[in-house]
Amino acid sequence: MASTTSVLIVEDDPAALSRLVQAVEMHAPATVVAGCTASAAEALAWLAQHQPDVLLCDLGLPDGSGIDVIRAARERYPACDCMVVTVFGDDHHVLASIEAGAIGYLLKDETTDRIAASIGELRAGGSPMSPLIARQVVNRLRGAPAEAVARDAAATGAVVLSVRENEILDLISRGYTYAETARYLGLSVHTVQSHIKNIYGKLAVRSRGEAVFEAAKLGLLKSL
Repeated sequence: MASTTSVLIVEDDPAALSRLVQAVEMHAPATVVAGCTASAAEALAWLAQHQPDVLLCDLGLPDGSGIDVIRAARERYPACDCMVVTVFGDDHHVLASIEAGAIGYLLKDETTDRIAASIGELRAGGSPMSPLIARQVVNRLRGAPAEAVARDAAATGAVVLSVRENEILDLISRGYTYAETARYLGLSVHTVQSHIKNIYGKLAVRSRGEAVFEAAKLGLLKSL
C-alpha cells in the first residue's frame, strides 16, 4: 500500500488558504492536509510535534517571516519538501527562501491547478517555480547586471520592487482601479490588493496618492 503524503499549510489569508487546501485535495487520497496554521508561531509549534512531508508556506505572516518556518522545517526534518506560495517576487525574498531550504517557489497569482501540479512535481523530485521566479534565479546564477543592481540597491537600503509590483504601481499611478488592474494583468483583485499592501510597506506609505508621489520621487515610475 502506498504511503500518504502529509502537507502542512502556513497561510494567514482565508481565501489563499482555501485555494491551497483545494490544490492539495486534488491529489487525494494520496496527499492530505495534515495541518493549517496562520502564523509563524503556530507553524513552529506544529512542527515541534509533527513531521510533514510537504510544507506550503507564505512569507508575509502576521508575526514574522515564513522563511524562519522553512528553515526550522528543514533543520528538524531534512526530508521535508518546502515550497513557497507568496506575493513576494523580489530577488531578496527568492534567494533568502532558497537559502533557508525552499525547493519550490510560486507566486499567488498561479492557478489552483498549477499549484496542485507543482505539489506533484515537488514530490517527484522537481523544483517548481513561477516563470518570473525561474528567470530571476537563472539571471542570478548568470550574474546578470540587473540583478547586481538590485542587490546593490537592497544593500544600501534602497527600495526594490518586483516586476509585478512595478506593473501594478504603474497602472494605479495612471488611475486604474484595483479591479481594472486585476483584469488588465489577469490577476484576482485579492492578489492585486496583496501586492499593493507590499508596495505600501516598501515605500512606507499609507495611500495610493502617497505611493505614487514617493515612487515618482524615487524614480520608480517611468510614466511620470
